[in-house]
Amino acid sequence: MIETQAYKGADRPLIVLFGPTASGKTSLGVDLASHVGGEVVNVDSRQLYKEMPIITAMPTAEEQAGAPHHLYEVLEVSEKCDALKYLSLIH
Repeated sequence: MIETQAYKGADRPLIVLFGPTASGKTSLGVDLASHVGGEVVNVDSRQLYKEMPIITAMPTAEEQAGAPHHLYEVLEVSEKCDALKYLSLIH
């Protein structure tokens, strides 16, 4: 499902893709981001962690080359992450 939402101060809408595992979100997200000049921001709690690409179905190097990607493999597996920590990573 695709939802768009304009947010205060934004120069373009925020597009959110969500769905079940292995439903094609990554491929669609990269195609959409490259088409509209957007970027991909990870919100998968496990993809924040380094050294887990197979377990989490991390986007491939080819997929990541299709559009700028953010918040992938930014934490060590020993680090905890909650909503406050995630917000600090965004800023």
